[in-house]
Amino acid sequence: MHTLKIACYCFCLMLSTSIWANTSDTFDPEIRDALKKSFATADSFKDRYIAEVWLVDMSGRIDRYVKDDLERVEILRTAHAEAQRHELPIDLVLGLIHTESLFNRFAISRAGAQGLMQVMPFWKKEIGRPNDNLTSIKTNLRYGCTILKHYLKVAKGDWTEALARYNGSYGKVWYPERVYKNQKRYRE
Repeated sequence: MHTLKIACYCFCLMLSTSIWANTSDTFDPEIRDALKKSFATADSFKDRYIAEVWLVDMSGRIDRYVKDDLERVEILRTAHAEAQRHELPIDLVLGLIHTESLFNRFAISRAGAQGLMQVMPFWKKEIGRPNDNLTSIKTNLRYGCTILKHYLKVAKGDWTEALARYNGSYGKVWYPERVYKNQKRYRE
């Protein structure tokens, strides 16, 4: 019954919403520009059956962290859309979210980073969107994936370096290793 309930939520969300969504290091004009450009619509699922199967599977993997069915599906749909938009592996994005916030959209770090992907609030001002809410699922995942993609570009495709930059631990491997470990939880 639980799986059927999730499938119905997934189907309803796919029909009724579109992804129009919106991290953390020192100021970088390239990231600011990328964030500004990334605020547009996207939907990552072309086939409803594939979407439903993926959403039900992943929903079961994170239901212990996100109790609300609708919120869980929104996180997964948005993460999938943003990962595809930025050409990032969805299992890595989910592993990063797991590492950063354990899927708690209201998480706040000691440094002040907020939301699922722990985005630093200064980015809102840098891109001219001071009213953005970083605990919004769509906004947070848009920021986080945009910034991760930028760091991957800076690191010339080196995921370990990109993840260390994302976390602010450049030159160290402890953080990327945590993300890789959590990434395995979300492999299809």
